[in-house]
Amino acid sequence: MNQTKYIFVTGGVTSSLGKGIIAASLAKLLQARGYRTTIQKFDPYINVDPGTLNPYEHGECYVTDDGAETDLDLGHYERFLNVPTSQANNVTTGRVYLSVIEKERRGEFLGKTVQVVPHITNEIKQRMQLLGQSGDYDIVITEIGGTVGDIESLPYIESVRQLLWELGDENGIVIHLTLVPYLAAAGELKTKPTQHSVKTLMESGIKADILVCRTEHELSDDLRQKLALFCNVKKEAVIQSIDASTIYDVPNLMLEEGLDKVALKKLGLPEKQSPDLKQWNEFLHRLKNPKHTINIGLVGKYVELQDSYKSILEAFIHAGASNETKVNVVSVHSEYLDAKNIAEKLKDLDGILVAPGFGNRGIEGKIETVRYARENNIPFLGICLGMQMAVIEFARNVLGYADANSTEMNESTAHPVINLMEEQKDIENMGGTMRLGAWKCSLKNDTLANKIYGKSEIMERHRHRYEFNGDYLTEMEQKGLVASGINPDTGLVEVIEVPTHPFFIGVQYHPEYKSTVANPHPLFVSFVAAAVQHKLK
Repeated sequence: MNQTKYIFVTGGVTSSLGKGIIAASLAKLLQARGYRTTIQKFDPYINVDPGTLNPYEHGECYVTDDGAETDLDLGHYERFLNVPTSQANNVTTGRVYLSVIEKERRGEFLGKTVQVVPHITNEIKQRMQLLGQSGDYDIVITEIGGTVGDIESLPYIESVRQLLWELGDENGIVIHLTLVPYLAAAGELKTKPTQHSVKTLMESGIKADILVCRTEHELSDDLRQKLALFCNVKKEAVIQSIDASTIYDVPNLMLEEGLDKVALKKLGLPEKQSPDLKQWNEFLHRLKNPKHTINIGLVGKYVELQDSYKSILEAFIHAGASNETKVNVVSVHSEYLDAKNIAEKLKDLDGILVAPGFGNRGIEGKIETVRYARENNIPFLGICLGMQMAVIEFARNVLGYADANSTEMNESTAHPVINLMEEQKDIENMGGTMRLGAWKCSLKNDTLANKIYGKSEIMERHRHRYEFNGDYLTEMEQKGLVASGINPDTGLVEVIEVPTHPFFIGVQYHPEYKSTVANPHPLFVSFVAAAVQHKLK
């Protein structure tokens, strides 16, 4: 098969319907049928990447191996497909315009007036086809962010229209995801919002090939017939996407609805084999039939918005299923923790995770949390800032440096146990300038980290500016803190642990980014196992 096929996923009626989950579920089914599949996300906002966005605005910023700061939907793509994404899988309007403006400055348009059509749309089309032209994929699924009818989405919709025309029939299709709301007063599902959404799409010159309808109630045969007739699609192409107890049910629900079959038929592709979802369904079985239940405290400062820690929450689902354990994640806002109330607030927890983050707010609460976990032998995992808090806590309460701190929080601290990397000190631009992407780490033999990973060399993804200050390493190691993971090229400390504690480990990287259904992350798996042991005691 030489021609890469393209599937475009658009959304209508309202945002947050789950385009990313539908795209990932379809990709999973196509992959399970033997097709090499990838997904990319085009986002209509003008930020160059999500790296400078507040988590409250946009949820977590996901990081790929090659150091791209991307939309959190790429996390879903990786978790479902178990295939790494890259810089090419996420494009924003900001990135598109930046590229076009740079070309204009270099004189590449030979004095032409630079316009949305054709210059911006050409740039978008080129990026939409990048992954397809690599020869690595049979099918590329492209999720268009936002909702049809939004002003900012127009250039993307126009680019899709042009691309469908250029690719020709059977090489590109459009899946339109809409809402079919239930009106309790009338006691019925309403199709009108979907009809309007499809009409808006058609006004832009695009006909939906498949309708995926988000709904709280089953779509009757009559309703499907009505949608098919009014929205100009075949009846089998009206797919119901009913609310599920977990996002990991969605591939099976889409399989029952025949989404993959309809898509392949529209693309003129054979069904090959029936989807092999054996491993996926084993995971689901363990997830739904736990033998234990534990409470893990997620201590952070963005806890009001679940999407801020999306990858961490999903990593607990993978690790929980692996341990046949239901993990209740208890969100604890670090800003409201202090020495007086900490024991009361954390008393029912079987394990504690101190979350990543930036800035000064809620820091003292995180440090108190680490102390509580360390002194009471509660399984502890610190990620990124959480690891740094563990270092500060140890310096204050074990080494006796009461004012120990990170220079991020207090530039004039007498004991900067966490400080800015030399190469970060002269940087003025905030976007894309942190230590990003996959970095090597060497693990010391016979340490907890070494046992967890079962190897001495690992690669993990980073997203931070501040580092463990090596000047304090010897003193800390003498008092019982072990630097068990070191970056072989820079000598920077990546992993710390306290061997006298049942399970106390902090990592400077983000293990949650690499946890997938097929490969739950070993750190989370071991942490959950330690929490189960703690509870059983």
